[in-house]
Amino acid sequence: MRVLIQLRPSVDLITAVADRAVSVASADVAGHLPVIVLDHSYRPVAVPKSVPAVSGTDRPTFSLAPEDASVLVRGEIDDDGVADSVTQLSAARSVTGVFADPIIQTNLTCGDTPAVGTWHDVETLLHSADLTAAGLDGNSVALAIVDTGINAAKVKQVRGGTVNIDKARSWNPQGVTGTAGEFPVDHGSMCAFDALIAAPKATLLDLPVLQSKRQGGTVMDGLLSDALAGYAHLRTVLSDQPAASRALVISNSWGAFSPSWDFPVGQPGNYSDNPNHPFNVIVGSLESAGADIIFAAGNCGRDCPDSRCAYPSKPIGGANSHPSVLSIAGVDTKNQRVGYSSQGPGRLTDRKPDICAYTHFLGSTVFGATDPDTGTSAATPVAAGLVTAIRTKWSATELPPAQLRALLQRTAIAQPGGYNYDYGYGIADASAILAELKRTATRA
Repeated sequence: MRVLIQLRPSVDLITAVADRAVSVASADVAGHLPVIVLDHSYRPVAVPKSVPAVSGTDRPTFSLAPEDASVLVRGEIDDDGVADSVTQLSAARSVTGVFADPIIQTNLTCGDTPAVGTWHDVETLLHSADLTAAGLDGNSVALAIVDTGINAAKVKQVRGGTVNIDKARSWNPQGVTGTAGEFPVDHGSMCAFDALIAAPKATLLDLPVLQSKRQGGTVMDGLLSDALAGYAHLRTVLSDQPAASRALVISNSWGAFSPSWDFPVGQPGNYSDNPNHPFNVIVGSLESAGADIIFAAGNCGRDCPDSRCAYPSKPIGGANSHPSVLSIAGVDTKNQRVGYSSQGPGRLTDRKPDICAYTHFLGSTVFGATDPDTGTSAATPVAAGLVTAIRTKWSATELPPAQLRALLQRTAIAQPGGYNYDYGYGIADASAILAELKRTATRA
């Protein structure tokens, strides 16, 4: 079983790990731990500490100061006697936690029905022309696609225009070869295409985390650790930006599907229900620093669940249900919920999903000439593109991520009775968002 080990080494080592320009080996951090085979290819990751809220705010802050931060390494423990191995590791000097490193997979769908409308219909529904006229086209805004990698040539072939890939700020997990924007045509290319519907001039950052597939091992073979390392890179991308114009949107069309891939709920190393899992902590810290983080609600809806879905209830878990992310359900271009879209409540936060965005339309043709862009996998980058468009003129300093989420929620096309676990607060309404932003600008 693959696990993440959280440690508190010396202050000097924590400082070195936090500095992305310094190379630090896992063995330098972990030393000789019992019952684990370290993955020496995995670069240690510094994780900030959540600091309790100060007077006047209910939001925690996050500290990467050497006296606060911890360091994560990755390794394998024996499938037999997992509990004993965790106990031995937890007792080792400097170890502060042992956490699940579950499989994460793309949110494809079991839907086998034809496309409902096209991406041009989505353009119309998102009022893309009005957004562009208002100067909200995503120009120069960094939009990270955390997925299987982007094939920019395919995206450009279908939609035309320019596809801007920032190779310098893109990132590959250890062991993944390939160049940003030049990966094989797959799920990540669909996500990039769909994000550009509302933000055609966005600058795409390619993080092919889901290229990091491993052979053999157990059902908990694990890729969440690579997503965590990718988020550590994105934290640097964000902090390098001037505060006045800071903007980073992160689109995540993936999740964990089964409790068998995780430690049991209630165990300290659990991911799905545990806000203290390092990945959930780093998500909160990145949002606190100014990133807009969008996650798919998943495709475990009661009407048509994906065949991998194994949670008996509450399938929106882990970071997909984090209070600091925008969790996206799916509707078609007729504003009808698609049957595979996961329903709440969420595991980390009750009111998940947050809102719906459009899916199941003919768009990228990544999976075939007549196959729709589908699942909450498509809805998520559609929503991320809308957020990116807003960020063209409204920085995270001027409109913090929490306030932008609240704007999207209150302007959504609500269902009778208000919030519900099928639609969340309703369907994203670009026209209402644009109107409120104009009113805010006028008052300012």
